[in-house]
Amino acid sequence: MRNVSSVDAMRELGKKLAARLKAGDIVLLSGPLGAGKTALTQGIGEFLGIKGITSPTFVISRVHKGVIPLIHVDAYRLLASPNSKFEFDVLDLDTGREDAITVIEWGGQVGERFGEDFLEIEISFASGEDEREVTSYPHGARWLGFEL
Repeated sequence: MRNVSSVDAMRELGKKLAARLKAGDIVLLSGPLGAGKTALTQGIGEFLGIKGITSPTFVISRVHKGVIPLIHVDAYRLLASPNSKFEFDVLDLDTGREDAITVIEWGGQVGERFGEDFLEIEISFASGEDEREVTSYPHGARWLGFEL
């Protein structure tokens, strides 16, 4: 677990994480509204040379072109109904998942759909106004021994 004290610090953590990511990696973000999921993704994007990342809540997914493309998905509305399913392939993206880094906000419920290798990150509110606790849960051989 890591404590993060500001939005800027969350973006910096995203940059640090991005330095360890490669094409084909999947990062699932979970946490309450306003916890910092998009700020972490903005930091990942900045490391990849991508500016202007916003929450994909209303468009569900975006592909950002960078050193490595970044697929940014919001699974919240896809999972809002008890009968709904998250199927990555129905997003009709112009970039394949194997050629990009994929970050899925509200992704805590969809990890098992990606096989063994993915990184889950949970962001929660801590005691201070801007304080967050960020915990990583590595899954599979790709993430063996990973710590934030």
